[in-house]
Parts: sequence; structure tokens; C-alpha cells
Amino acid sequence: MAEHMTLDAFLDQWSAGDAVRGATAATVRAVCDAGRTIAALVARGALEEAMGSAVGENAGGDTQKALDVRTHDILVEALRGAPVSRLGSEEAEDVIVLDPAAPVAVAADPLDGSSNIETNVSIGTLFGILPEAGEETFLQPGSRQLAAGFIVYGPATALVLTVGTGTHIFMMDGVGGPFVRTSADVQIPKTTKEYAINASNARHWAEPMRAYIADCLAGADGPREKNFNTRWVGSLVADVFRILVRGGVYLYPGDAREGYGSGRLRLVYECNPIAMVCEQAGGAATDGKTRILDIVPSRLHARAPLVAGSAEEVERIGRYYGDEARQSSPLFAKRGLFLS
Repeated sequence: MAEHMTLDAFLDQWSAGDAVRGATAATVRAVCDAGRTIAALVARGALEEAMGSAVGENAGGDTQKALDVRTHDILVEALRGAPVSRLGSEEAEDVIVLDPAAPVAVAADPLDGSSNIETNVSIGTLFGILPEAGEETFLQPGSRQLAAGFIVYGPATALVLTVGTGTHIFMMDGVGGPFVRTSADVQIPKTTKEYAINASNARHWAEPMRAYIADCLAGADGPREKNFNTRWVGSLVADVFRILVRGGVYLYPGDAREGYGSGRLRLVYECNPIAMVCEQAGGAATDGKTRILDIVPSRLHARAPLVAGSAEEVERIGRYYGDEARQSSPLFAKRGLFLS
């Protein structure tokens, strides 16, 4: 089939004759080299010993696991041979300068879903590639990304990639083998009956999110007039991969917990890559009100709420947030019908 071209062939075709695209392609290849190494490591599971043991805290204050540190080191080493100026990683407080003269930079979460390391659940690597802009490199809005994507380490090792020409899925062929495209120009279904959210945080949500979920839970007898399914893996890459394949919406709102007012996810290296992937697949991504790719980061490790996936559902959720003031009225507080 025509879709089944290798990643190398795809990148060669896309980047031919353009210096910046060539540097971007070389950087994607370097990230995938790191991904092959990480995939082999993850595949050994408990044979690697203590991959899920806590070793400290990362730059955002989350518990840092042994595998977090190892994947960060693997990624840094892979990028040293690529035309990359600097790396902004979840596992490093400060930006890592590699080659100041290089034309592109990488923002990455080397290991997404580390709470699932010991449970044999899919985890992954998130990345966005940006044009070099000196000290302001990681303060650029996500709309300036040259490429973005993620690798999922699961039953198969999958690469989801966009270079601004649609979103494509590649599968690693065998252990350490080439990435081969299996789905070209993926399109997220615009409508959905499925959402992903950590419902254990419900008591902390703001009223717009409570109202939206209440309307979904009301099912066919409620204002949405259809039954919804809830899916939650706890690995951003796994939840979004599912949405790319069959539709849905991913939700990680800000909430009332201390330090979570702007959500838990990091804008630069988690939300922005996911937003570009979703938009290029015909979906959408917002913080509930504002397009993710338009937000200007205040710092490398800034957080942002994330609503991403099927375009019509993301738009509908935006209307709940748009009517936030009205929901504070006793008449409207629990009646999402008025937001339909």
C-alpha cells in the first residue's frame, strides 16, 4: 500500500532542498533513535530492576522515577548528534544548551505516564521542535512549532508525527527496526460519545467542568440525548492515541487543589505537541477558552489546562466555560441543558 513508506522516506520527501526542514527531519530521526533505545528498555520491564523507584523530584515538583532520569539521559545523548541548539526537558530545571549555532530546539517530556511504569501500561515520549530563538526559544507559542509528536511504548511501539502536513502514525517494525507509516493523514472524528478524565478529582473541578461531565453522565435521558463512555489510562500519550484512532476528548482541567489552578500538564512540552497533533488531524485543543497553540508560555515549565480531541466536543466544552458566570446562578448551576 502507498501508505506504508518508512519514516526516512517520508522525511526525505518532505524536507528535500529546504535547510530548516532538513534540520527538523534530522531531529525527528534523533528523537526516534532515542525512542528505539527507550522501547527496548521498557520492553524488559522488571528485568531492568527498579525502573519505577522514586529518586527525587523533577522541575515541576512531581516525583521523579529512575526511568524518568534514564530516558532523559538517552534523549540528551541522541540529540547531541542532531542540529539541535537546546533542549527543554521536564526532567531538568534549566534549559540544556547543546549547540547554540544549530537552527532548531526540542521541548520534550522524555517519559510521559511514569506512574504506570510498574503496571505494564503504555507510556511514552512527547516532543515539539521549535525554531531557535535564543533565550526566548521556549517562550514561543506552540503555533511556531516546526514538528511535534509522541512515541507510545505499548503492545507496539508507535510514533505519532506531524510536520505541519497532517498527522501520521508510524509503527516500529521489530525490535529497533525502522518506523513504517501505517496511517496517513489521520482524521479525528468530529463528534464523539467518549471522554477521558480523572474523575477522582471531580470535587475539585470548577463549575463548567462539573456541568459538562454531569450532562455526559445523564446519558440518553439528559440534555446530550446520548450515552457516553469514560476512558482513562493515566498516560497522556495512550489516551490521545486512542482519540486519534476512534475519536473522543481528553480533559485535564485546572482545579481547586493547591498548585493545580492552571492544570497539571506543562504547556511547552506536553500541551503544545498534543495540540499540534490534534489540530493537524482535524481536531482541536484549548485550555477551555483559548486555543492552546496561541498561548504564550511564561516559562519553560508553565502549566496549562488541556481540552483536546474531537472538534465539535472541544467547541461545546468551550461554551460551558463561556457561560461560566451564568452557571453561578442557582437557576443554571446544574442544568447543562441551557448550554447545549
